[in-house]
Amino acid sequence: MYRVSVRQHFDAAHYLRGYQGKCEELHGHRFEAVVTVESSELDDVGMAFDFSELKGHLREVLGRFDHVCLNNVAPFDKINPSSENIATTIYRDLQPRLEAVSIFNVEVWESPDSCVTYIP
Repeated sequence: MYRVSVRQHFDAAHYLRGYQGKCEELHGHRFEAVVTVESSELDDVGMAFDFSELKGHLREVLGRFDHVCLNNVAPFDKINPSSENIATTIYRDLQPRLEAVSIFNVEVWESPDSCVTYIP
């Protein structure tokens, strides 16, 4: 089994509805998203999946989250833009774009010290 990972970032504001603490107030992060795909086979070039192609798909998915208040962007206008929900949303938006591989996991880092990992 081969696993290929790429990392992209986006800058966004958000607030967590119903949270009892600082994060209930509007604040921002430089979010880092790391997506890992897996494949049991290599292509004719000897790659499990092209880094450039995966980065391009991830960049397209994350584009709608960059420099916005996430609470104003679907689905976060209805659900909290927690790192957990962001990771799940990235997975749901990205997987249909990938025909030859499956997403192994999606990590969302909201700080250098704090990360959520979603494993479908």
